[in-house]
Amino acid sequence: MAAVPLAILFLMLGVLRLRAWKASLLSLAVAIAIAVAVYRMPIGQTLLAGGEGAVFGFFPILWIVINAIWVYQMTVETGHFDVLRRSFASVSDDHRIQAIIIAFSFGALLEALAGFGAPVAVTSVMLLALGFKPLKAAVLALVANTAPVAYGAMATPIIVLGKVSGLSSDALGAMVGRQTPVMALFVPLALVAIVDGRRGIRETWPAALTAGAVFGVGQFATSNYVSVALADVVAALLSAGAVVLLLRVRRPQTAPRAAAVVAGGAADTMPPEFEASLGRGESRAEVVRAYAPYAIIIAIFVICQIPAVKRYLDNATYTVHWPGLHLLTAKGTPSTLPNFTFNLLTTPGTQMLVAGVVAMVVLRVSVGAAIKAYGATLYQLRWAILTVMAVLALAFVMNASGQTITLGTWMAGAGGAFALLSPILGWLGVAVTGSDTSSNSLFGALQVTAAAKAGLSPLLMAAGNSSGGVLGKMISPQNLAIAAAAVELHGKEGDIFRRVVLWSLVFLAFICVLSGLQASVLSWMVY
Repeated sequence: MAAVPLAILFLMLGVLRLRAWKASLLSLAVAIAIAVAVYRMPIGQTLLAGGEGAVFGFFPILWIVINAIWVYQMTVETGHFDVLRRSFASVSDDHRIQAIIIAFSFGALLEALAGFGAPVAVTSVMLLALGFKPLKAAVLALVANTAPVAYGAMATPIIVLGKVSGLSSDALGAMVGRQTPVMALFVPLALVAIVDGRRGIRETWPAALTAGAVFGVGQFATSNYVSVALADVVAALLSAGAVVLLLRVRRPQTAPRAAAVVAGGAADTMPPEFEASLGRGESRAEVVRAYAPYAIIIAIFVICQIPAVKRYLDNATYTVHWPGLHLLTAKGTPSTLPNFTFNLLTTPGTQMLVAGVVAMVVLRVSVGAAIKAYGATLYQLRWAILTVMAVLALAFVMNASGQTITLGTWMAGAGGAFALLSPILGWLGVAVTGSDTSSNSLFGALQVTAAAKAGLSPLLMAAGNSSGGVLGKMISPQNLAIAAAAVELHGKEGDIFRRVVLWSLVFLAFICVLSGLQASVLSWMVY
């Protein structure tokens, strides 16, 4: 019975292809019914638990996403995003290098700031404009959108994982930072293999390894020693900068351009309008303004991590007991689930809002235009907002009623082998929901329960859920649909799926093995 709400959610999303918000609301209704009828939880307490989850879904989770996408929206409206795109295209005319810089490095930056499908949509269109075939552009965007996902939208998945699992978000972010950076080393190599096969790896492996290694080191160092929220931002900028510097010293043999297929027809070059725009000279001031929003975000987040500043901002943090919600643990002690924290100034969402206001001034966006962009962002995210709030309500109801503990206890029967299976659970969650945030909210507490009963590290298993989950994103129906729509391959989601599923499974096997090793011979990596 405890598995029924999740089974229904997976069935409606993966088989019946129901809209995510509808599937989430129906699954929530089923979870509430089971909590009341099977677990004997009072209906009032059940609804209060769901209400707390829904509010948590909006603050701080959606508060981060809304403000991040607002900043991105302003760069698009002012044309500075196009300046950034031309800047990337001018670095190299080699498709293999462009795949690394745009799909991997810049895609990671978009994942850090926006997430929720934005990197796939944006980078696939950019690659298409540079002359890539539509199918290849979509595949590259999806495969590249792996290593950064756990820290997407200013580490939203990690924050959710911390809340539902009861573990520290900083500790979880640091642990994920000892898993996904290892995988990041190989992702750029996979990209050049997709673009140009073995020859691509043979001729461009220095650039690919440089991008992956620098990204991995940046993600590890930032998540463990600076700020979990900034992990992808720093890693993305460092990897792009490292590749650019390497190209000044050593340029690979240029591969022939692949023919681009645009709007159903073949072409030998990139679209004429974009090719013409590449010759347009950008003033230094324009280029600086195009990069400014990302520099501003980094500066503000770093400043907010300074101990003295952080202590001052903590004065606006309030922890309240959710009104009317009274829960006990299995041991009879008060549960921490009803404790709701309003971290008004330390949340990444508020810091992103401040960065957006500063960027608004730098980009010379009027107050009216900024408000209009904010309204457009809210409208664009309206169904995502409903979906996230419903999924978090579902997670809170399952956690509060005991459904999650039931599932975790059952899965603990795998014993030590659960360390190998843990990432698969996260992978399945993201493959169905399309979101590492949703997967963490559904399975975070389950992972902790199973780990405790199997004698494994709860921190490692919870982190494994997020690290394994990132690999399910490239095969999720939502992201396949986004990629197909972006490159105008409507109805060809199945073709894209067949091109990416093997990469998803190969990287998943890698993370499963790493998780198993970290639970045994590499236990020194868990702390």
